[in-house]
Amino acid sequence: MLGGGGLEAVRRRVHTALVVSQILGGLGNATAAALAAVLAEQIGGSEAVAGLASTSSVIGAALLSLPFAALMARRGRRAGLATAYAVAAAGGVTVLVAATLRNFPLLLVGMAAFGASNAANLQARFAAADLAQPRHRARAISTVVWATTVGAVLGPNIAAPAGASVAALGLPQAAGPFLWATGAFLVAGGVLHLMLRPDPLLTARTLARAQEEHGEGTAGSWDGRSLRAGLAAVRGSSRARVALVAIAGSHTVMVSVMVMTPVDLGGHGAGVELIGLVISGHIAGMYAFSPVMGWLADRVGRLSVVLAGVALLACATALAGTAGGNHAQSAVGLFVLGLGWSAGLVSGSALLTDAVPQHARAAVQGFSDTVMNAAAGVGGALSGLVVAQAGYGWLNAMAAALLVPVAALALAAVLRRRPRG
Repeated sequence: MLGGGGLEAVRRRVHTALVVSQILGGLGNATAAALAAVLAEQIGGSEAVAGLASTSSVIGAALLSLPFAALMARRGRRAGLATAYAVAAAGGVTVLVAATLRNFPLLLVGMAAFGASNAANLQARFAAADLAQPRHRARAISTVVWATTVGAVLGPNIAAPAGASVAALGLPQAAGPFLWATGAFLVAGGVLHLMLRPDPLLTARTLARAQEEHGEGTAGSWDGRSLRAGLAAVRGSSRARVALVAIAGSHTVMVSVMVMTPVDLGGHGAGVELIGLVISGHIAGMYAFSPVMGWLADRVGRLSVVLAGVALLACATALAGTAGGNHAQSAVGLFVLGLGWSAGLVSGSALLTDAVPQHARAAVQGFSDTVMNAAAGVGGALSGLVVAQAGYGWLNAMAAALLVPVAALALAAVLRRRPRG
């Protein structure tokens, strides 16, 4: 069994591997995302199908989260995360082939596999929590989330040189970022395969078993690491259900509002540069302040930060939904939207990890990410219809309504924890 010093060394090694892979994964995602819609429009021949590339990626992330979680439950984080990046790299290659053949259905297949990188990025935050001390768990999660900032900021800025790099190959310039993203994913997977040793999830299970043998932990069914066991763990924990709703609700509200904000800004006369600035501020709100959210979740409690996230998201929808042509108000609204998402994701992820036994965590976490991505995919798809039929203000009002069950469940959980009498 690992001693205190040995365990701390493993924690540092795991942390370094996850941070490096997150930077690379975020870089690959952001570089390709910058021109995914452009490539889809060029191959599909119509603006109407441009958004299907991103939609396929979101659907792919949702569908692939479960099998990756099942693999992690059986063989550990290293196998699951490295495989996810390998699938994403295969998706990038498929996109390049589709661009060469100008085959739109093949492009969508490639984008779905490309979505595995999002699944890997999300699951990495849970790997950071495997060996973290319970009182520092949210901070461990938030640090890995923060690492995505580096790639997310750099990615769009290297999309142009990435596009120029494939000109000699006869590929559309919009396909260049996918070549670079494929390389980034392969390196990220290699880093995890080499450095994520010993595996944090398997090590955490070993430590938990040892605690049980010494009467220091709660007994669990260690052969029940299937997704069915994970769902049973969620059904048996009210706090896990609160966490699931908080994560899915926060992500759905953020995606639904964010995807239609450029359209609203453009309709009120904003240029490409201003729209890019607003979205950059939104991304900064999402990732740059995640360590603050982690510190707060550890310091004042997970449920308190979940409720703070609900409040921030509600303020964001009010600001964005009533901005009209006020671009400064829209920018503030999108920044606050990112902060609310960060609070909900970090605190909800820590709460979910706290709420279920060690043997079921990988399965529960995979299920959570599937629900989160699926809900956001539906929200993003419906947001365009809502704006077309009722307007951007009503979209924000409907997004705010999704926060009501999150707030109700979190408040009920807080009240249950208060001593009676």
